[in-house]
Amino acid sequence: MEKMSRREFIKGTAAASLTLLGPGLVRGTQANSRIKLGLIGCGGRGLWIAGLFVAHGGYEMFAGSDYFADRVATLGLKFPVPKERLFSGLSGYRRLLESGVDAVAIETPPYFHPRQAADAVAKGIHVYLAKPLAVDVPGCHAIAECGRKATAARLAFLVDFQTRSHPAFIEALRRVHDGAIGEPVFGEAVYHAESPWEEHYEMLRNNPDDPEVRLRAWGLDRALSGDIITEQEIHTLDVANWIMGEPPLWAVGTGGLKARPKVGTCWDHFVCYYQYANDVAVQFSGRQFKGHGTAEGIKNRMFGSKGILETEYGGAVVIRGESFFNGGRTAEIYEAGAVNNIAAFHRSIMTGDFANPTVTPSVQSNLITILGRKAAYEKRRVTWPELLKDEERLEPDLEGLKEQP
Repeated sequence: MEKMSRREFIKGTAAASLTLLGPGLVRGTQANSRIKLGLIGCGGRGLWIAGLFVAHGGYEMFAGSDYFADRVATLGLKFPVPKERLFSGLSGYRRLLESGVDAVAIETPPYFHPRQAADAVAKGIHVYLAKPLAVDVPGCHAIAECGRKATAARLAFLVDFQTRSHPAFIEALRRVHDGAIGEPVFGEAVYHAESPWEEHYEMLRNNPDDPEVRLRAWGLDRALSGDIITEQEIHTLDVANWIMGEPPLWAVGTGGLKARPKVGTCWDHFVCYYQYANDVAVQFSGRQFKGHGTAEGIKNRMFGSKGILETEYGGAVVIRGESFFNGGRTAEIYEAGAVNNIAAFHRSIMTGDFANPTVTPSVQSNLITILGRKAAYEKRRVTWPELLKDEERLEPDLEGLKEQP
C-alpha cells in the first residue's frame, strides 16, 4: 500500500464524507454551520430537551410550534426564536415545516406523532421522535413505514429511548445476548410511580367538555396518550423487549381505575402476562398512583439458567451469577440518555448514516404495550399475529380546537 500523509488522509476523508452526504444534505448544514431545529411541542419536556439540543452546539433553535400560544412564546423568549418562526394551533407544525428547518424534535402528545413525523419526512426533514411512537397499531405501522421512507430519502429518524443509549445497559444486554445468564427462564418488568397529572385532576373535573383543558391534560386521555401502559410504562416493556429480542406469542392482562380520582379515560394500573417462545414468560405490573412510601421505580429482571440480569432506570445495572458484571448506577440516565441520542442524531445527519436502527425495535416495543393493553381491556388472550392485523384507531375528541390562532 502506498503511504499517505495525515493531511492527505484527512482531505480524502472529508471528500468521502461530502460524497456520502451528497445532495441529500439538509439545508443549512454546510461546513461550520449548525442544524436548524424546529421544536414541535413546547410543553415542559419539549422546552427541557430544546435546551439539550442547544447545549450540544451543533443545532440552532430555529422555529417552534405548539397548540398553545403561551407555550410557544416561552420557547421564543428562552432561546430566543423570532416571532415570525413561532406557530400555534393544531396546524402550526405544518407552517413550521415550511419555515426552513433542517430537522424537527417531536414532543407532542403521542396521538399526533405518526402524522407529524410523516409530514416532516415528506418535506425532506430529519426527525427526532419522543416515545411512544403511536397510540394504536395503525399508528405503529405508519411509523415503521415512515422510518423506511426516511432511510430511502437519506434522512435521519431517531426514537429517543434513554436506556438504549446508556453504556451500562448496552454492555449488560450485550453480555446477556452472548450467554452471560444462560438460557432465559422467566422475567419481570415493573413501572411503579405516582401520577404526574395530579395538578390537572381538578381542572379536568371542572371542565370536562373544554377541548383545550383536555389537551393540556392529555396524559389523562386514552386516545391522546395511549393510556399509561403505552405512554409511560413503555420504558420497562422496551427493556423487556430488548432482553428477549423477539415479540411475545400472546398476552393476557387486567387493570382499571381504582386508586386515583375518576377523572379522564385512562386507567391507573395494569398487570399483564406475556408468553414467549420456549416456555419463557415475562410478568409486568405498572401503576400510576400514590405508593404511600413503597418502592417506586422502573425495574427489570431476567432469570436465566446461569445468572440473573437486574436493571433499574436511574438505579443499578448488574448481572449476578457465573458471569458477574457490575454496570454501576445510572442516576444520570434521564438526561444523559437524551444527550447521547441528540449527539447520535447529529452524527447521523452529518456523516450521512441513515440506517435509522432505533425505529424497528421501538415499533416492536410500542406494539408490545398495545398487546398488553388490548388483552387487559378485553379481558382475554390476544396473540401477536392477531394484534398486527388490528385496525382499531384511537381517536380523541378534537372538536372545538383551533387549526390556527
